[in-house]
Amino acid sequence: MSTVVEKHNLVRKPADQPDETRPFVDGMGRMQVYELGDLIVGKGEFEPGWKWSQHVKPIAGTDSCKAAHTGLILQGRMMVQMDDGSQVEYGPNDFFYMPPGHDAWIIGNERCVVIDVTGVAKYAKPH
Repeated sequence: MSTVVEKHNLVRKPADQPDETRPFVDGMGRMQVYELGDLIVGKGEFEPGWKWSQHVKPIAGTDSCKAAHTGLILQGRMMVQMDDGSQVEYGPNDFFYMPPGHDAWIIGNERCVVIDVTGVAKYAKPH
């Protein structure tokens, strides 16, 4: 259970104490979920070799990721491909917006760590 300090609507949660952790298939990473007032924020950790269509699709049960993601890449590199074939590569210190309808995968041998402020409520959960 997460330690929460809440005073006068101020919220503090240590990053190592998420409200929920959602593991990806084959141990290829996880999404840590934090409830901060009305906002649900995630810290995603994606291992080298991770690919949404292999490691989250079996959980989500959709053809592509249906979440819209907005956030910041802290480390590592991720390629995102929209259903129409367009692609963008993201790296450290890149802010991102990824609309619904995409696949994604890790580039290189470094773990990718992201903070996601919009697409976490239903991410990596069965629909």
